[in-house]
Amino acid sequence: MARLLKGLALAMGIACVAIGVFHFALGIDSVPGEGSAGATVDSRERFYGALFLGYGLAWIWTARQSPIPSKVVRWLTGIFLLGAVGRLLSLAIYGWPQWFQIALTVIELVLPPLYFWLSTADEKARASA
Repeated sequence: MARLLKGLALAMGIACVAIGVFHFALGIDSVPGEGSAGATVDSRERFYGALFLGYGLAWIWTARQSPIPSKVVRWLTGIFLLGAVGRLLSLAIYGWPQWFQIALTVIELVLPPLYFWLSTADEKARASA
């Protein structure tokens, strides 16, 4: 389980860094349907891209700790889950988004329980060794 936690945390970090760089570099061109949104949305998108990149780096840092700190995994997972809650709130207010956003929402709802469950795996493995 500890290896699974490490692999998933590292994968999350790498994916978030890649997504952050993509949004930072491309701005509104990184989001389907946002091409004509203008400077305000482009500025927001690049800002959020930088934050997402930092969030990914936090996951990578966490995955590289020994043992992987469960408290940090739970905090990062909670932030991820909060993003899914935001998407659900948007869905309730504005309706269904573009299909890819729906797929992301599913991922953001499915992964947190797994991360919460695995969060103590490395600490437990080190304690029993």
